[in-house]
Amino acid sequence: MNREKEIYKVTLVGSAVNLFLTVFKFLAGILGRSAAMTADAVHSLSDLISEAVVIVFVKVAARPQDDDHDYGHGKYETLATIIVSLLLAGAGVWLMYGSARDIIGHFSGKIIERPTWLALAAALISILLKEGLYHWTIRREKSIHSPALVANAWHHRSDSLTSIAAVIGISGAMFFGPQWRVLDPAAAFVVSFFIIRSAYVISRPAFAELLEKSLPPEEKKEIEKIVLSTPGVLTMHRLRTRHVGMRRAIECHIQLSPTISLREAHSIASEVEHRLKDRFGSDTHVGIHMEPYQEG
Repeated sequence: MNREKEIYKVTLVGSAVNLFLTVFKFLAGILGRSAAMTADAVHSLSDLISEAVVIVFVKVAARPQDDDHDYGHGKYETLATIIVSLLLAGAGVWLMYGSARDIIGHFSGKIIERPTWLALAAALISILLKEGLYHWTIRREKSIHSPALVANAWHHRSDSLTSIAAVIGISGAMFFGPQWRVLDPAAAFVVSFFIIRSAYVISRPAFAELLEKSLPPEEKKEIEKIVLSTPGVLTMHRLRTRHVGMRRAIECHIQLSPTISLREAHSIASEVEHRLKDRFGSDTHVGIHMEPYQEG
């Protein structure tokens, strides 16, 4: 299946589930008198926004190279990953602030209302649906290798964790009496920390790519092995690598015998390019500069 269409399919399924959960959670939070469930609804709303971002940017990232983008548009997908992670971090900060405010209010004498069964049911349903979405999205991502889908999968997981916190808080507030109703915002505060941490983990590789970080050392060693094992290549230097979205960009200088013809030199360089693309994908950008071999 076309990679772009598969990303759309996975994202649209997630969007449909998130739309249902967002509406359901808001209703359950309001009618069920649960601040934790209302905050959980906001988190689901952030999922919806992030999926809209993925849909827009993946379409742009799939465009081929043009006069203005010699390396293609792959980094638009990287940008989408960063936007998703920032939305995730924003949701975590929002939840942390709101729960801290409610905790302080509780110890200052503010009465926290007892949640109802509707809020608890919404939290349990959310856990089942969001955890299922997380595992399904991760399985689909393994076949198409999309960092934006990884970000979305972890967004599903963070929503599931938020709902687990909501279950703990709502249950405590419902069954343990008024003095324990602070469990609701307390649990949300703890989970908001993990949500922010997830955003950090997701954003690290995307920021590294935008900052032109080289490929991992093990991949660079493999590239050197492939190049140097090509018949006719005597030595190599000035290896430069990076990611362009999901594509790799590899550039290097190879030294060849000064006695061979230009046609032979070109054939050797083409073989190096062919071998690298066989290993790292046909869409890999490969730039080979040929030089005559010099002792010392």
